[in-house]
Amino acid sequence: MIYKFRAILDNEEDIFRDIAIEAKDTLEDLHNALVNAFGFDGSEVGAFYTCGDDWAWHEEDGIPMFDTGDIPGEIKTMAEYKLDDLVHEQNTKLVYVYDLFSMWTFFVELAAMENNKEGVDYPALLFSHGVLPDEATTSGFRGGDLENEDLFNDFEDDLDEDDLDAYGDTESYDDPGFEENWN
Repeated sequence: MIYKFRAILDNEEDIFRDIAIEAKDTLEDLHNALVNAFGFDGSEVGAFYTCGDDWAWHEEDGIPMFDTGDIPGEIKTMAEYKLDDLVHEQNTKLVYVYDLFSMWTFFVELAAMENNKEGVDYPALLFSHGVLPDEATTSGFRGGDLENEDLFNDFEDDLDEDDLDAYGDTESYDDPGFEENWN
């Protein structure tokens, strides 16, 4: 059985890739296919996150590339999950994050299930749309991740004069007074 996935970058521009991969392959195989399809060099780690129909995901539910637990074998890795065990008609969505510092975030959805075609090597890139930006950005869709700067600006905009007297001058937060090379 072949799974056809669409992986959409969490970005304001439409950037996505369609990938065909065997259902018996692992999440690690899908990770490698995504890295290749989007043109990453593969030097960073990634993680998959299970999610519901609303794309809500939680960092503590991640499926990492490597076992980072205190006890070896404590945490199941991408290599231990077969796609058809995790993704099926009732659960079609995953969130994939590449480079856990830059947080390139992708919404990966099972679009179709088909029989294998003879003579085709899998995984296969079926379609590519859009060019990856130089840096990871977000569309603002990301459920639990708030942009702290926007949150602060919204808070400051909502303050009236009485609030400013109570909280003090918020302009002083722009320069907290730390030395540039403090340690």
